Amino acid sequence: MSANDCQDPPKYWTIHGLWPDKSEDCNRTWHFNVTEIKDLMSDMRHYWPDVLHSSLNRTQFWKHEWDKHGTCAATLEVLNSQKKYFGKALELYQHVDLNSCLLKAGIKPSSSYYQMTAIKEALTRFYGVTPKIQCLPPEEGEKAQTIGQIEFCFTKELQLRNCTAVKGWSNLMQARLKLGTEELSVCNDDLPTYYPSEVQ
Repeated sequence: MSANDCQDPPKYWTIHGLWPDKSEDCNRTWHFNVTEIKDLMSDMRHYWPDVLHSSLNRTQFWKHEWDKHGTCAATLEVLNSQKKYFGKALELYQHVDLNSCLLKAGIKPSSSYYQMTAIKEALTRFYGVTPKIQCLPPEEGEKAQTIGQIEFCFTKELQLRNCTAVKGWSNLMQARLKLGTEELSVCNDDLPTYYPSEVQ
């Protein structure tokens, strides 16, 4: 997006993060150390790219995700190191395989619009659970929202589960997410939905 230093955005779904619902037990003194994930770097750059920062090593996004979410997720043994946290996120990404699922359902970037209910139904049918789909609201004079993020929810055992608001969810999870100058929010089922090949 023009407001950011967006470099070569990929034309496929990538990872935003792996976030625990609750964040009371975060160890904020556990600083990010890129050398702990050096053998994951190739996959990290491909599936979890930092497209907003042009630093040479492009690790700023990963540092942010570790500092804010990884230090909280590490209360689970399966996520209790940087290598486990990032490695498990990559593994879950491969398992979910959102890019293939959408293609199999005939949902691909297009200049025409989709019905949000059709997208939700396709994802629910494929995965057996309901993900949370977030959109950019219509721009002034536009009638369609734009898909911005698809969030999958997991149990503590890292099994897929429905993304429904549960008692005790942190404000972090329900907060709107900023994408550039726009804000993502849960998509409106009644609005036509645009799934572009890239966000302008």
